[in-house]
Amino acid sequence: MTAPLAWLLRRDPALVTVRRAVRVTVVACVGFYLCRYVLGNAEMAPYALFGAVALGALSQIPGSPAQRAGTVLAMLPVGWMLVTLGTLLSVNNAAAAAGMFVLGFVVSFVGVGGPRLVGLAAGTQLLYILPSFPPYDPGSLGWRLAGLTLAVLLLAGAELVVWPDPTPVPYSAKLAAAVSALAGCLVAVAQCWSGRPDAGGRFATLLPEATDAAEALRPSRLPAMQRPASAARQDRALTAAAGTVRLLLGRTVDLYVLNGHDAADLPAAAALLRQAAFCAEAAAAWLHGKGDVPETDQMAAALAEFRAARVAMSPDGIPPERLRLGALALSLGEWTKSLVVAVRIAAGVPIGPDTTPASAQPGPFWYAYQQTPWLWWERLREHLTPRSVYFQGALRLAAALAVARFLAGVLNLSHGFWVLLTILTVLRTSAAETRSALRPALVGTVFGSLVAAGLLVVGMPHTVYAVILPLVMLVGFTAGPLLGPGWGQALFTLVIALVFAQVSPVDWRLAEARVVDVLVGAAVGVLIGLLAWPRGGSGELHRAIGVFLGAAAGVVRQTVATLASKAAVAPVGDALPRARAAGHLAEASYALYQTERHPPAALDWQATLLAGHHAVRGAEALLRTYPTGGLVPGVASLADLVDDVASRFERVAERLLRHDRSAVTAGLPRPPATEWPTNLGQALYSLADLRVWLDGLREDLDRIAGMPETVPPGRPSVTLRACGHTGSK
Repeated sequence: MTAPLAWLLRRDPALVTVRRAVRVTVVACVGFYLCRYVLGNAEMAPYALFGAVALGALSQIPGSPAQRAGTVLAMLPVGWMLVTLGTLLSVNNAAAAAGMFVLGFVVSFVGVGGPRLVGLAAGTQLLYILPSFPPYDPGSLGWRLAGLTLAVLLLAGAELVVWPDPTPVPYSAKLAAAVSALAGCLVAVAQCWSGRPDAGGRFATLLPEATDAAEALRPSRLPAMQRPASAARQDRALTAAAGTVRLLLGRTVDLYVLNGHDAADLPAAAALLRQAAFCAEAAAAWLHGKGDVPETDQMAAALAEFRAARVAMSPDGIPPERLRLGALALSLGEWTKSLVVAVRIAAGVPIGPDTTPASAQPGPFWYAYQQTPWLWWERLREHLTPRSVYFQGALRLAAALAVARFLAGVLNLSHGFWVLLTILTVLRTSAAETRSALRPALVGTVFGSLVAAGLLVVGMPHTVYAVILPLVMLVGFTAGPLLGPGWGQALFTLVIALVFAQVSPVDWRLAEARVVDVLVGAAVGVLIGLLAWPRGGSGELHRAIGVFLGAAAGVVRQTVATLASKAAVAPVGDALPRARAAGHLAEASYALYQTERHPPAALDWQATLLAGHHAVRGAEALLRTYPTGGLVPGVASLADLVDDVASRFERVAERLLRHDRSAVTAGLPRPPATEWPTNLGQALYSLADLRVWLDGLREDLDRIAGMPETVPPGRPSVTLRACGHTGSK
């Protein structure tokens, strides 16, 4: 193997970048040459070329070749609309700038619907930008649309036949591996309780595999395009299932390390674990495509049998340590049932009526009962706030594009669309990221312009430009992702010069115009980046997670108050809905933060998020399980513990809102001593379940300081026992 090929395979193992560059080059050149030299139509040619560049190079489309081809075809009506609007509004500078602002915001903001829409944003913007500049010729609209149509049809076909990308491992397969490994761990723990001498060794062997499979579901371990983060019902269900798997594995580790051989309800707990393992394996089989959709009846029956066994045995006089194992096993059984429900939603089958009580509405699977258009609208609505990083990013980009478009018209820049292309290239989520992208963009543009000017001064025949174009385009679309944006800018500048040299008479001043336009675009991008939320994801993350943890503290207090209420009807508060909404915004901020470059954090943001989600999902489970007044006899004995946990959340939240991490890095105080009642009958089981939740929340906060993202092989992540919510909403 030659050294260049070895280097290429290290940087691009599956040659995905090279494959995409080949497809875009073939489609763009075939479309351009067909329109320019066969049909002799100079109006169609640029749209045939730039249509392929927009949807093939600037867009990131995930999935199998057939799925990508389908997405490209689905974008054709959108492209027609954008080219039409750009053409009609271009004749008036103010109207074109206003249209750029509106469309720039809308196209960027719809990214809240998931990473697939984010991947299409830049290419979609180009389809409006291109016709928004000279020549202002609404009469050529038909030819422009024909050129775009040709590009889309050729690109869709190329996705299928021109060196197609390998189909990525679907998320459902990764989830199936995690669920199957979890089932094996559950069986091993149940066998430990049954006295099998080899069960402990088997669990130790299975745990590293299960941990790696669960960690593989973390958003930071997945390419953005493969995360199930859309507003659709299936993606929401897969996200919920992944989070539940991480929680279940953490619970399984807790049960294994707990010395529960003298637990009061060990036989019933072992039977419950075996049934949970069976249901998890059934869910994994369906996810692998090798079995029927799992049912919830078996898990519901096992939970009913476990509760019946507890009712048959009075817990009076039993120390709390002997009740902890049963409480953990019960929560594990409930989460296993939730896992099966999530898998059924992902499969598109009914899950039965929503039995969530009013005090816990909307339930954890509320989206299963809503129509798809309403789910998308709800996702958009919850981010229509200046506190959403999606809203901030869309407004920042829209303002920059509109200002750049207006200046290009005022300054009468003949190739002003380069100004807006520069905005799309250099404007990042923070001022620091924008500055870091600026230098290579400028250096690359100047270098490419000098080379282009040299070619134009020499004045070679069009046939020479036509021969050079495919090679430069192929190298340019490969070099950008692999060598850096400077190389991409240099070669793309040369590509544009070669294209326009074949469409209309040009001279070396075309290269000069490119440099001027890039400087204008860079100035606008830097200015807007400094004025509009310059700190990016990092600045918003502290506030968003601080608000989320503060809302989680309210969930803790309100949940216990509801469970302890003596009223005939439980008081319904707004703590859970507020915490869910805050959690969605915090997840979005964390997703943006992950795309930026930051020094190593003293805080494990993932674990901090999980602590908040554990509070929300644990509260939902308790409110579903126990009727109002179920904890009245003994909840006073846990009052200090409840206040301690809620105060810890509030303390961390307050410091995060001030960008002060000392409340976490300095350590948290020891929990207060509590007196455990011994004569409350069945209420002791309820108290044990509540205490398991509260103890878990306190431990979650103890684990959020300085946890690295990378977990050594074979070692369970300390965040596993927290709620593993993995989706970016």
